[in-house]
Amino acid sequence: MSEQAPHPMTPQDCLVALMVAISASDENIRTAELVKIQSAVNMLPVFADYDIDRINTISQTVFDLFEQEDGLDALFGLIRDNLPERLFETAYALACDVAAADGTLAESELRLLEEMRYELNIDRLHAAAIERGARARHMV
Repeated sequence: MSEQAPHPMTPQDCLVALMVAISASDENIRTAELVKIQSAVNMLPVFADYDIDRINTISQTVFDLFEQEDGLDALFGLIRDNLPERLFETAYALACDVAAADGTLAESELRLLEEMRYELNIDRLHAAAIERGARARHMV
């Protein structure tokens, strides 16, 4: 029998972690991206019972993982272990919204979105629709 981590990641933690990861992927976390994360957590039904104070803890976990050589693989391992499949498209949609929030997509953000599509097993057609919706919501 293995010991459980003191605070296993909830499905909501996983969603926050992916949003933070996409924001941090270009090494420049923009205000628009932080506002988008905060807004999603405050407004979306999936976060109804979420403790907003966990955002800082989860963010630090992501930053710590990104400093490690295999940190991205470790992050996706945590996501696979703790995010139910029914929320995979939600996770991708939230990541796309955060990536689009500042009006630009850096190459590193595009690469991470591609990795997320693969890791979350998002069908190409569904991914295109999700991406198109994010682009439409963030047009200026």
